[in-house]
Amino acid sequence: MRRQMLVAAALMAALTTVPTLSYAQSGRRDPEADQRKQQEESAKKRKQKEEWGDNQAPLQALRNAGPCPFVKSLYDAARYVDFKDNREASANVGFSGEIQGISAGCAYKDDQPIQVTMEVLFEMGKGPQASGRQKTYRYWVAVTDRNKTVLAKETFELPVTFPEGTDRVYVTENIGNITIPRASTTTSGSNFEVLIGFEVTPQMAAFNREGKRFRLNVGQASTTSNTPSQ
Repeated sequence: MRRQMLVAAALMAALTTVPTLSYAQSGRRDPEADQRKQQEESAKKRKQKEEWGDNQAPLQALRNAGPCPFVKSLYDAARYVDFKDNREASANVGFSGEIQGISAGCAYKDDQPIQVTMEVLFEMGKGPQASGRQKTYRYWVAVTDRNKTVLAKETFELPVTFPEGTDRVYVTENIGNITIPRASTTTSGSNFEVLIGFEVTPQMAAFNREGKRFRLNVGQASTTSNTPSQ
């Protein structure tokens, strides 16, 4: 399923305080200065082409002005395990879910905002206490700066139907239009993180944080584990 997420342009004011790395005192080469020099040279070449009437179409493949944001699942919210009466036992598991994989890419150049796209693989489970074969999960996507301040957050619904006789399904979500404004051309994607997680209760978050887990096919008692993961 394809989702759309837009980080409001009003965040531009907030991003002006995002610090940038400085290499002057360490004696290392400043890659951002090199990028600015390349951008200035590219701008001069474009201006010359316009003046000389050489308006060729740009190449399809353009290098980013810098690295992409870090994209990952939040550990405390990477799994969803619903226990009946909040009793942590395999026989009490209702619906469950887990973020199995994330792939992402980004694009930006010059002073343009960062455009991020994500593809997320979910694995959903139906335990012995699940009611019915349908469950609407909720998950969120958040953009933070590297100081962990949440700049934008949006929640999505993910309805899932388990076929008759099936206790596990896989769902792929495509999330696009994650647009992150940049305070200046020197603000790179490494200043930001894009996080994803299930909307969980405090009890679920604590269960994840402590490293406990049950396999998703919890209908079979012999395949469950109540010991913390290593």
